[in-house]
Parts: sequence; C-alpha cells; structure tokens
Amino acid sequence: MEFVSVNPATTDEVSRYSAHTADQLDTRLDQAQSAVEANRWRSFEERAQRLNRAADLLEERAEEYGKLMTREMGKPLSQAVAEAEKCAWVCRYYAENGAEFLADEPVETDAQKSYVAYEPLGPVLAVMPWNFPFWQVLRFGAPALMAGNSILLKHAPNVTGCALAIEDVLQDAGFTEHELQTLLIDEETVGEVLGDRRVRAATLTGSVGAGKAVAQQAAAHVKPTVLELGGSDPFVVCADADLEEAASVGCTARMQNNGQSCIAAKRFIVEAAVADAFTERLIDEVEALTVGDPMAASTDIGPLARKDLREGIHDQVERAIGQGAVAATGGHTIDREGIYYAPTVLTEVEPGTVAFEEEIFGPVASVVVAEDTDHAVALANDTRFGLGGSIFTEDQEKGERMARDLEVGCAFVNEMTKSDPRLPFGGIKDSGYGRELSHHGIREFVNAKTVWVE
Repeated sequence: MEFVSVNPATTDEVSRYSAHTADQLDTRLDQAQSAVEANRWRSFEERAQRLNRAADLLEERAEEYGKLMTREMGKPLSQAVAEAEKCAWVCRYYAENGAEFLADEPVETDAQKSYVAYEPLGPVLAVMPWNFPFWQVLRFGAPALMAGNSILLKHAPNVTGCALAIEDVLQDAGFTEHELQTLLIDEETVGEVLGDRRVRAATLTGSVGAGKAVAQQAAAHVKPTVLELGGSDPFVVCADADLEEAASVGCTARMQNNGQSCIAAKRFIVEAAVADAFTERLIDEVEALTVGDPMAASTDIGPLARKDLREGIHDQVERAIGQGAVAATGGHTIDREGIYYAPTVLTEVEPGTVAFEEEIFGPVASVVVAEDTDHAVALANDTRFGLGGSIFTEDQEKGERMARDLEVGCAFVNEMTKSDPRLPFGGIKDSGYGRELSHHGIREFVNAKTVWVE
C-alpha cells in the first residue's frame, strides 16, 4: 500500500510513501513504550529546553513549513506560515508552564504526608486531520511531550510530508526519534494499534463518524480518549451590532483556511431588524475575496484539499438550494486548474434543512434570520454540534449573558472563535469531549496518582 500527497492547486503528485509493514509497526510500538520509560525521570527543565528549541526551529523554518503545508493541502501561504508560528507559541507556552501545571499537589489529610502526583500515561495514539497539519499535532503534542508521554502519529495520508517534517523538527530540537513517530497505516489498522497493550490512550481530531469509531474501540480496551470533532458554529449578529465589523470578522471566520475549519462560523444567525443590511455587507466581503494560487501573496482563498471533498460540498449546496435556500453568491465549482470552489453565501436557510443541520466543510456561509436575541440563542443551540460560537453586539453585558447561554465549548463576544494555548479548547455534544490547551489539556493524558505517606 502507498500513500500519495497531491497538490490541490494543480492536482500534480507531490510525494508517494510506502505503508509500514506489520514488523515495522510492531517495532515502533516497542520504541514508543521504551521512550516513555526513558523519559519518565527526565526533568521538566530538560523537556522545556527541548520544547523551546523546537519553537525556535519552527520560527526559523516557518516559510519552509508553510510552503509544505500549502503544497499538500492548499491553504494560502500566509496562513500556513502563521500556523507554523502558532506552533512555536504552543511549544513555548508549555515549556514555560508545564512544570507548574504538573507539580505535585499537597493535600491535607490524616496522613503524615499526602499529595497528588501527575505522571505520564505512556504512548498515546494521535489520529490527526489534514486541515491544520502542523497545529493539530503540536496543539496536543507539546503538552503530551512535556508530560513525558510518547506519541504515535497517524496523520491524514495527504499530509504525510507534514507529519515527517514534525518528526524532523522535534528530533532536531533534541527529542529522541521515538518520542514522536509517524505511523504510515490505513484506517483499519488504527483499531489494531489502539487495542495493543503498549498504547495507553488516544486522541482524535476529525469527523463525528471517525470519533465514534475510535471511542468505541478505545472503550472496548478501557482506554481514555480526547475527541475534537465537527462543528456548525453559530455566529450571532444582534440588532445593535456594528454591522461592518461583524461582516468583516464573519467573512474571515467563515473563509479562513479555505473554509475548512471545525471552528469556522458556519451558521450566521441574524436578528430580523438587521438581516438584510448585514447580509449585503457579508456578500460584499465574500465577493471581494481573491481566489487563486495559494502560494501567491494576494490570494485569500485557495483550493479545497481533495476532489471528493469538493464534490461533497457541492452536493450539500445543491441539496440546500433544493430545500429553498438561495445562493446569493457562489454556489458552484470554479472552472480552472486545481480543486476550487467559489466562496458562497446561502440565504433563506431554515432549521431542519441541509445548510442548517449539516456541517459544510468548505467556503459556504449559511444565513438564518432570528426574530430576536432569545430566538437567536435558541437557533444557535438547535444543533447536534457544540464546538464554538460568537455573539456580536454593542452591549457587552448582553453579549456575555448570551455567550453563557450558548451550548458550546468556547464562546466569544465580538470576536471570531479561535484557539489560544492559554485557554481550554474542545466541544460538547457531537463535537466531542475532553480538552486541549491550557492546564486542562496537559492533564488529559496523565495519571493523577494519590500518594499517602505515614
């Protein structure tokens, strides 16, 4: 079996990789286990030095790694470079704070001495997606390595080059070659790896279906998991909002990364009093975007990652139109070399229809009209997803109150949904469970051990 990465801007083959044999896989599992045993007693200071060095290298090579991401999955180069730089940030964050987050916690009891010690679980299987090929890995990887775990990375096949580059940067930073290893395996083999006694836990970022499959397999072997799955994030625009700002931020929130983001603003829920005015501004923002070569500095929207993804998105748009939605702009593929889809705004979207119920993982914004703010919150929560959400209003107190009412893992007032190493990130409902980032993230894959001394 071979894995092939294809440049979605040209559909030319980038690289081809052979899958690991059963013997190679077994060796990697042994090495991952040995890495944890060797790393268990390494000081936090030494781990932090390596993470800081990795951060330096990510910044030094940001342009190089950015071009690699763009070649393999098509995001605009400026966004890819920014992704590499954000990875440096998360490495430094855990280098600076990891020791404090995992320090022994004294607890007063009847014992002469009692405390909670945080110790690594062991090898963690990480099943990662292609849309943020560096960030998704290091968002989990930096805290996992700081905690002393090892990582078995099953990355999306179309970004195998990125997976191997992450291996390189960590090894160049001083981590051993066995602390993060790429597994070139198919989806069927993931279950076998998860069932292996040497693997202690798993994390997955991806679709709801993939998350359910991994959760079921992990449960069968009594192993903990963290799942960050899909999203249909609401972007609520109140009647008192700054419409120009909301439309500008909303366009970025929906269209960044070529619209291929779990936390993208997908459902624009707008109070009726300003629905027409906001929609006009949003359409203007979307139509002003430059679609083109993702390597060009002027490009805002590049190609979608794969042809099958484009076909799926277009099918969703056509079904939505068949249910009464209107393509106010876009709604079609672009006839040019590469895998491009026109940035789209769908209006007259109603609950119960495709554009409201399903996650559209591409540059498609759905506009839904709400009667008032209470109705807007009700519509925002009327979904099986619960990743993130945004509220735009000039009344900060009202915005905060509405944000507290959203059934999501992260809520933003007058800002787009985004991840920040200092804050926990994750969802509820079909968007998954568990948290990444902050002190919550580093404690997902450790053993909180009670120690009692008389």
